[in-house]
Amino acid sequence: MRPEVVLRDYSDALIQFTEALSIPAKHDVIRAGCIQFFEFAFELAWKSVKAVAEDSGLDPGGSPKSCIKTAFSQGWIDHEKIWLEMLDARNRMSHTYDAKEVLVIYERLPAILTPLAGLLDNLEMQ
Repeated sequence: MRPEVVLRDYSDALIQFTEALSIPAKHDVIRAGCIQFFEFAFELAWKSVKAVAEDSGLDPGGSPKSCIKTAFSQGWIDHEKIWLEMLDARNRMSHTYDAKEVLVIYERLPAILTPLAGLLDNLEMQ
């Protein structure tokens, strides 16, 4: 995928995620929607890293984890641990039906916005 296309999609997903989090979560449907927007943004984040890295002649690998490691080694992200926690949260959301666990992840979503936005800014400068 061409970097400019995936970066545009990533930017759009990040806007939607930000807007979703601005809605008071008085119902599980709102929380579920926010988690879904997080998943979209995260998927596009690592795919953006892959596209930009490949366009720069790098081999980021084909998995989210390898792309996170590439982003960290290139200085596109500052804290690899936060990104690995995001990957873990995304994976758990795909395979859990535990409402308490979902709520814990939902509560952490606002803190995820800054790293996602920072990556987008860094990738757009490449």
